[in-house]
Amino acid sequence: MKILAVQNRMGIGDTVIFLPFIEAISREFNTPVSLLVKKSSKADQYLNQTNYLDKIIFLERDKKKDERHNGIIGSFRLAKDLKKYKFDKIFIFNSSLRFNLVSRLANIKEIYQYSLFKKDNQHIIQPAKDLIKKNLGIDVIENPQIQIDIDLVKKVISEFNIDKNEQNILLGIGGSGPSKRIPSKTFLTVMEKIHNLKKSKFFLATGKKNDEQKILDEILNSKFKEMCIPLDDLSIEDTLPIIKNCNIAICNDSSFSHLSSALGIKTITLMANTPLIYGSYSSNMYPIIPDGESAVSHNTFGKDKINPDKIFDKFKSIIN
Repeated sequence: MKILAVQNRMGIGDTVIFLPFIEAISREFNTPVSLLVKKSSKADQYLNQTNYLDKIIFLERDKKKDERHNGIIGSFRLAKDLKKYKFDKIFIFNSSLRFNLVSRLANIKEIYQYSLFKKDNQHIIQPAKDLIKKNLGIDVIENPQIQIDIDLVKKVISEFNIDKNEQNILLGIGGSGPSKRIPSKTFLTVMEKIHNLKKSKFFLATGKKNDEQKILDEILNSKFKEMCIPLDDLSIEDTLPIIKNCNIAICNDSSFSHLSSALGIKTITLMANTPLIYGSYSSNMYPIIPDGESAVSHNTFGKDKINPDKIFDKFKSIIN
């Protein structure tokens, strides 16, 4: 039996969030599931060792440029591309009529999908829960899980001089947008408090955008430089075994908060300007919201109101 799951949201976090539902499908039918995702999900870099997944197929579609699966002609191309895999079932985690029609053109006989035309204000998780419950009778409550070869985890211990007697901490200091990036002074205050508590090593995870590099440089030019290892020159795939060796993670709402929690690392999520669900959907996540706010959304703009004392208190409660 061959099964395809469609998750066409943009980012790494969006893909990670849906993993429990894909894993539930795999368990139910006792077969790995193929995944259709956008290139921006970078799924091939962190899901290539996960045993409940089969093929990663990229949806080549971008409104800003001409790609293979754009437009009406692109839909026929996508159907042709999927048809060669001879899928028996498809689970579509969206309300798009387009994917429904593509599935039929690809001769996929059994189609399971959200209710059509109900995209507006749609909760990111609840429709997926409803889809699996309705069609498989399963209540999905698991955390997302990314699997990684234990030999790779052991290998980086010597490569990066990881001392298990220290606190090895992932700091996810980057972020996809400026409103999500907590200032370096907040991280430095937390690092000071942690350093005074126990000898620590900090792994700094960020991208290459100028604003992210500025935060990285400010931390590396501090007195904690010798305790820090920047990860910005590594691929996502190469960072995974390093993250797996960490005791705890403190991350902006970024790809690294999703990856670390899915690797089973207790992750403090700093939620400055994104709905809370993105930093609380896993039991491995411990969200911190801006001071003075009772909730957080896309219009909170609270990056300067994330309290380092609250981060440190949460850190202590986790390690104890």
